[in-house]
Amino acid sequence: MRDAPPSPCRNLCRLEAQICAGCGRTGAEIARWPAAEPAEKHAILHRSAARMAARTACGEVVLDAT
Repeated sequence: MRDAPPSPCRNLCRLEAQICAGCGRTGAEIARWPAAEPAEKHAILHRSAARMAARTACGEVVLDAT
């Protein structure tokens, strides 16, 4: 089994259309994160990365903490 990944939170928490502008997770995924098993966390990361990539591809500004 894979190790649990760290939280993808970038301290840019703002929900836009039910998706966090900072990390790409849904509100439900954010709430579920602390109790999620490692495999579920990896699945959440995969989905959130796809959402962030889609936002970038369609020209939306994606916030960056740096």
